[in-house]
Order: sequence, then structure tokens, then C-alpha cells
Amino acid sequence: MAVGGTPQSVVRAAALGLPLTIAIIGGQPERFVPLVELYREAWSAAGHDHDPKLAINTHAFVGATREQADSAFAASYLGMMNRIGRERGWPPAGRAEYEALTSPRGAVALGTPEQVAEKILFEHELFGHQRYAAQMGVGAVAHRDVLRSIELFGTEVAPIVRAEVGRREATESPADAPAAAVDAA
Repeated sequence: MAVGGTPQSVVRAAALGLPLTIAIIGGQPERFVPLVELYREAWSAAGHDHDPKLAINTHAFVGATREQADSAFAASYLGMMNRIGRERGWPPAGRAEYEALTSPRGAVALGTPEQVAEKILFEHELFGHQRYAAQMGVGAVAHRDVLRSIELFGTEVAPIVRAEVGRREATESPADAPAAAVDAA
């Protein structure tokens, strides 16, 4: 069962004891915090005997440099998002919107392995999620570039995220710690 990003769909998933994945494809991740809080409250109210499972899904792209990531991703991403936007009634997006989305507080995790890890860790602070899913093949990104992004994600981003989440959990009190480390692979 999918949730549509409405409070009702989040409460329904929690009441049924289902894990939740929040797809963040625009704006700032912080705007989804109330939905996650509602999900956890509804989960507790339903009396489930284990912690809820939460995943975050965003568009992401990793390059050896920010410039390489932009070069491989930007044109394809904007083309696809503008095509979808026309269908959904969104205003056209250009370079300024792209820069906002790929900034440290934007919805897209893009840049060097360190920059992408930093974005995932920022979102982990907001949500305490256990899983992260990256959608890298957005639009018509060249296959070799997607493969390289996946390789960098697995060999550099995921280890950074796992180590930092583990460090954070080790320094938190057991009552404050999230249920599990983020599975970023």
C-alpha cells in the first residue's frame, strides 16, 4: 500500500503496521517532518509492539566533483522534471530552482560523496529513518554516469553514513537512539 503524502494516508499506514517511505522530490525535507511525527504518533496509538520502519527516497547523484555530478545530471533532471511539471501543473524549473534543490537544504542529494553523505545525515537528523533510497537514473542520464554514481554511493557515501549514524547512536542514550542505523546501500 502506498501513501499519498496526506495525513490520512500516513495514519492509515501506521494503523495497519506498515513501513513508510517518504519520497521527497521537491522543496525542503523539513516540510515532511510533521508527516513523520504523525506517522510515529499513529503507530504508537495503534499499539504496535515494535518500532516503525521509515525510509526516505530522494533523487540523488554522486560525482567525483560537484561539477561532474552537475554535468551528468542537471540537464536530464530539469528536462524530466519540467515534463512531469507540465502534466501536474507545476511552474517551469530552471537553473535557479535546480541550485535550490541541490543546495544543502534542498530535496536533491547531489555532489561529491561527502556532500551526498552530508545531505543524507541531515535528513537522518530530521527523520531518524532506517533506510534511504536514491533514485539516480532520472531522465536520460548516461548509463556510464549512473553506474559511476552508484559505485561512488556504495563505496564512499554509504560507509560515511553508516559510520556517522553508528557514532551518533553510540553517544545517545538508549531511549533517544533510533531503532537502527540507516541502511544506505
